[in-house]
Amino acid sequence: MNVPSTVTRAEAARLLAFFEQAGAQRVDCGILQPAEVLLDLYGEDIRGRAYVTQDPSRGEQMLRPDFTVPVVQMHMTGGAEPARYTYAGEVFRRQEDHPERENEYIQVGYEVFDRVDPDAADAEVFALFHTALAPLGLHPATGDIGILMAAVEGLDTSARRRAALMRHIWRPRRFRALLDRFAGRSPVPASRAALLRAEDALADAGPMIGLRSVAEISARIEALREDAQDRPLSEAQVAALDAVLAVRETCPFALERLRDIAVDLPAISGALDRFARRIDALDKRGVDIEHLDFEASYGRTSMEYYDGFVFGFYAAGRPDLPPVATGGRYDALTRRLGNGAEIPAVGGVIRAGLIEILGGGQ
Repeated sequence: MNVPSTVTRAEAARLLAFFEQAGAQRVDCGILQPAEVLLDLYGEDIRGRAYVTQDPSRGEQMLRPDFTVPVVQMHMTGGAEPARYTYAGEVFRRQEDHPERENEYIQVGYEVFDRVDPDAADAEVFALFHTALAPLGLHPATGDIGILMAAVEGLDTSARRRAALMRHIWRPRRFRALLDRFAGRSPVPASRAALLRAEDALADAGPMIGLRSVAEISARIEALREDAQDRPLSEAQVAALDAVLAVRETCPFALERLRDIAVDLPAISGALDRFARRIDALDKRGVDIEHLDFEASYGRTSMEYYDGFVFGFYAAGRPDLPPVATGGRYDALTRRLGNGAEIPAVGGVIRAGLIEILGGGQ
């Protein structure tokens, strides 16, 4: 583990004070978090990125991989509305793919829970991060997962196929493979074709190994057979979805391009209205929207619980470094953790140690 330096801790304290001055309440949460909640949210993928341990009385635990999930849990069990929170502390991430990166670092965050004006809240969070990080001359990037989600929801296909695509939005290669299969662009694997042809697919399957029951396996086979009967996605739908994913412009031009695409994909119109309101809110906050980059596919590989506006701040000329800050909207996360309640929410985190590396520590 890498121990954060005194300079990094001082920078974290400065950012914490900055967010408190903006109206946030300081909060904290335990370093050990129940693994069950995180596994339910992310699936087994989280095991490859987190440190897992076993407690004899509390069961499987994880060293805190971030603050957002426990802060959402805290708010949903009794937080006031509206609410603004800030926090600072160590998080722990395994770095098997990037061993040169720190596996323990200080994360400073700011989260907003507010029903009144979500678009203004998006702009508030981004503008605060923009101001806090301005001395570093970072490059900001923005996107909106909600536009892609709306595009998938609007596809003229079965609910099962839409759900499968939605589940893999954050896994671009898997998403593309599914899209090609649903459009009939890729051949059906020989093993699957044989399975679908068989009258009794389990007749020669041999002994049952694993956790799935015969009933569960049979239901899955039946679902695959039903899927095989669905008509392919039209080339026009796939082309429209590809056009959305290809949008990469400054915000005003991105909105204009997406409005053109919406003629053929009207399901994204509501998400574009939200995008337009956010642009106006950012402009009112003094953000230079004419030069603010927008990429429709941004955030798809690292922001799994975001479902709307997403952003990041990067050090130009340092591709070896992860983003200094990331954030976005996560309304659906409050619904999943809220036991029936939900509230619009947006926030972001800053890696204080990267500010020291870039020469911006106080």
